Amino acid sequence: MSSLEVSRPIACPGATRRAPHPMLTLAVCCLSLFLVTMDVTIVNIALPSIRSDLHASMTGLQWSVDAYTVVVASFLMLAGSTADRFGRRRVFQIGLAVFSLGSLLCSVAPSILILVLCRIVQALGGSMLNPAAMSIITNTFTDGKERARAIGFWAAVTGLSMAAGPLLGGVLTQIVGWRAIFAVNVPIGLAAIALAGRFVPESRAAGTRRFDPIGQVLVVIVLAAFISALIEGPRAGWSSPLIVGLFAASIGAFIALVACERARRDPLIDLRFFGSVPFSAATALAVLAFTAFSGFLFLTSIYLQDARGMTPFAAGFCMLPTAMAMIVCAPLSGRLVAANYTRVAVVIAGIAFVLGAGLLTSLGADSGPTLLLVAYALFGVGLGMVNPPITNAAVSGMPRAQAGVASALASASRVVGAALGVALAGSVSPGRFDGAINSDGAPAAHLFWWIAIGCGLIIVALGIEAARTPNSRPE
Repeated sequence: MSSLEVSRPIACPGATRRAPHPMLTLAVCCLSLFLVTMDVTIVNIALPSIRSDLHASMTGLQWSVDAYTVVVASFLMLAGSTADRFGRRRVFQIGLAVFSLGSLLCSVAPSILILVLCRIVQALGGSMLNPAAMSIITNTFTDGKERARAIGFWAAVTGLSMAAGPLLGGVLTQIVGWRAIFAVNVPIGLAAIALAGRFVPESRAAGTRRFDPIGQVLVVIVLAAFISALIEGPRAGWSSPLIVGLFAASIGAFIALVACERARRDPLIDLRFFGSVPFSAATALAVLAFTAFSGFLFLTSIYLQDARGMTPFAAGFCMLPTAMAMIVCAPLSGRLVAANYTRVAVVIAGIAFVLGAGLLTSLGADSGPTLLLVAYALFGVGLGMVNPPITNAAVSGMPRAQAGVASALASASRVVGAALGVALAGSVSPGRFDGAINSDGAPAAHLFWWIAIGCGLIIVALGIEAARTPNSRPE
């Protein structure tokens, strides 16, 4: 079967073709999305508490975030094809079970190393959820308008979960302790498993792609080696054999991945997708936007609690402008995209990142609250405005049969950007070579704010240039 042929859903034994309660099916899928996406951001606000309790270095803190994001990004595509082959509800429930188990293990981790390993378990489960859930939604809402509304609701939950992470993390860390940010996932995950069994019908694809083990291994090497080099570079030395070897392994694996995927009939990553200008632009936008935003969250949580002496609750409350801006701007951006003003939304997003990061370049330990709140709101505007254009651009240049695969690749690009942002934020901050964080945390982060400004400027340029370039579809 050609990789561009349509996969038709078929009924599984004992399953119905259509969910008897489609809105409840959507709610269960969105519950899983809320858990997985929130987990990318909720940990940031607890980092100072984790460091204090587990005596973690800056490197350890970076890995407590990036171990999760690297694994999720590495296995998203495999999880999607596995769900199509073995049953979407089955993979969805297995993912919830593994995610809940990983969350439970994280909540009792006795050391930073064990916490990082448990985050990997958690991420393996998390990688199964979103691709399976999106396939379930696509097969539940067969009418075009209904499906568009369901996907719009799905996108809104994405923004809400990312916005809620720092706030909920601050409350739980302050009242119960940092372990609660993981423990709270367990009862929710178990409830979602039961609800999925009750309201989500089973389905599979009539034809699925063959497993691409070489491609999967190479994707893991590319991401893991590159992020490892960025995180460990300041401590080991950028010219050390270890770091040079990691960069070389990442580059070599990337070259091998391109060669292998071109030669395969059913590749893990269909490189023809990148022949579409909108899709390539969406991938770049996702990486740039989430690099800036994730690095911002990582450094801000440390700055507020270390340099400003805030409690986790107060630090989370300071992030309220970010959350509110995302909640307001995401639907506004969606309307702009629907009205064919995608370029406007992208340019506004890039300008917001530039202005927000520009304000933070003057940040000090005694900076006034107005500067903080305006800068934090601008980062929320940036991410809120850019998310709908990413999803729209990813699928607009694709054959309709490949919209799901394109969306999964765009999601993976977001997570890659999140991992890259955290790795860069910690690695370019002075004073982290011995694992310590400067008490004057704001100046230590200035180099990253300039990186974020660069990301914003490129986003603006992409928004303008992509609108001038005719859409093209992969052959």
